[in-house]
Amino acid sequence: MTVILDALPPVTEAQVDAILAAPRTSEAHCALLAELNCMNAVQVGGAGTGPVPAAPRIIAWNVERCLFPEETAAVAAAHGADIVLLSEVDCGMARTQQRHTTADMAKALGMHYAFGVEFFELGLGSPTELEFCKDDHNALGWHGNAILSRAPFTKVAMLRLDDHGHWFCPEFGADPGQPRVGGRMALLAEVMTDDGPLCVVSTHLESNSGAAHRDAQLKLLLDEIDRFAPDIPVVIGGDLNTGNHIPPKFDWRDETLFALAEGRGYSWDGTPEGMTTRPSLITRHPDRQMKLDWFATRGVIPRESQLIPSDQTGTVLSDHDAVLCRLYRAE
Repeated sequence: MTVILDALPPVTEAQVDAILAAPRTSEAHCALLAELNCMNAVQVGGAGTGPVPAAPRIIAWNVERCLFPEETAAVAAAHGADIVLLSEVDCGMARTQQRHTTADMAKALGMHYAFGVEFFELGLGSPTELEFCKDDHNALGWHGNAILSRAPFTKVAMLRLDDHGHWFCPEFGADPGQPRVGGRMALLAEVMTDDGPLCVVSTHLESNSGAAHRDAQLKLLLDEIDRFAPDIPVVIGGDLNTGNHIPPKFDWRDETLFALAEGRGYSWDGTPEGMTTRPSLITRHPDRQMKLDWFATRGVIPRESQLIPSDQTGTVLSDHDAVLCRLYRAE
C-alpha cells in the first residue's frame, strides 16, 4: 500500500553519506532506495476549484524540470485542462530555484496535486542546467512525476518500474556526472468525474534503454492498473521515450509496447499526430525531433486530440510539446 503524506521527509546527511559510500551495484541501490522514505510515499496537497466534468480535458506534459511553473500552468489553463499529467517536475532543485514546481503549478491552476519522487539527485544537473543555478546545492534534490486535478483524488498509488539502479550503476551506463538514486515510476489516481470514476496515470518510461526494457516497464504498469482500477475507465499519459534509443533514426514505430497495450484492450487514438520534441533552453538539439508523448486509454473514447506547442508564451517552456485529448464515455 502506498504511503500518502502531506509533506515528504527530506533525505538526511547520514543517508547522503551512505549513498556516496555505497558500491555502485544493483544490490546496494535496492537497499538505499528502501531506506529513503521520500522515495516510497506520495505527497498530496493543493485545493481544487470544482468538479471534473463528464468529458474531461486531459493534458500530458513532460515539462523538463518545470523552469517556469506559472507560465506552464497558464498554458494548461488556456486549453481548459481538467486534469494534468506531468513528468520531469523538480522539487528543491537549484536549477529551478529550489521551488516545489508541482505545488506552484497546482496553486496557479486551483487544483489538487499528487507528487512522487522519481530520482533523488546529488548533483546540480547537466552543464546547461548549471546555467540556471543560483545556489551551489539542492535543498531537497527531488525530481519526479505528478498529477493535477480539479477534483480531489479518491485514491492514489505509486508504482516503481525499476529499482535496480539504472542511473546508479555503471553497468547500465549511468552518467557519473549526474549521480542519483531512484528509477522510473508511475503515479496512479482515481478521480471522480460527473460521469463516474476515472483512473488517471502519469508515467515516464526509461530513455537510457531499448524497446524491450520499455515494453517490460509498461507491462508492469498495466498489471498494476488491473489491480488498482479493474472496472473503471483509464487514461495513461506521459513521456514513453519511444524511439529514443536509436539515433539518428529515433523511430517510435520500432517499439513493441504499442502492440502490448492494444492486446490488453487499450487504444492509442487519443495521441495527436506529429513529433512532440523541440529545442529548448536546456536541451539544445535543433535537428532532433522525436515522438515521445502518448495517451493510452481503456473504456473511454478519446477525441479532440491536440498538440500544444511549448513556445506559446514567447519562451520555450520545455523540450516537449504537450498533448491534449478529451475523454468521452463509451456508449
